[in-house]
Amino acid sequence: MQFNKLTSDSETVLTELMIPSYANFGGKVHGGILLSLMDKVAYVTAAKHSSSYVVTVSVEGVEFLSPIEVGDLVSLKARVNYVGTSSMIVGIRVEALNPKTGDVRHTNSCYFTMVAKDEDGNPTPVPGLRITDEESLRRFAEGKALKHLAKQKRQVLKEEFHSKNQEELLGYLKGERLIYTF
Repeated sequence: MQFNKLTSDSETVLTELMIPSYANFGGKVHGGILLSLMDKVAYVTAAKHSSSYVVTVSVEGVEFLSPIEVGDLVSLKARVNYVGTSSMIVGIRVEALNPKTGDVRHTNSCYFTMVAKDEDGNPTPVPGLRITDEESLRRFAEGKALKHLAKQKRQVLKEEFHSKNQEELLGYLKGERLIYTF
């Protein structure tokens, strides 16, 4: 295994024309189509970095900032921002280009955590990152923080809600828009 690959070694750009079959009932490109494309580019990016089969283990921070129109050219720009032992955090920026006007809109950013697997399906080590610029250093630090925050979030949800009884949960939810009918 090669260690300390450059961040540029994993950079991937996927561009696709948004066609009418991608539209939702509102006439905009369906979010599920975009998520599928993001998963595809995350796979390619992580596989390039790890030289392994990879799987998606989590998706963080998917926010739809601007609708995408049928006819737009959507570019998904991805790279490995952070590596653990067998995991990689892939940062993805999605931009839509209106080919008629030349207008480019940032529509999404998100992070996919991918894990490299060996032939038996077990996690396998991935190369480290060789950081050569301040932006890559910042992204690596953000990736570490994101990994820590995701772990904290799972722990808080488990501690706060899995041990609570019905009365405690209802107390927490007081004033929310729900009808409890059990």
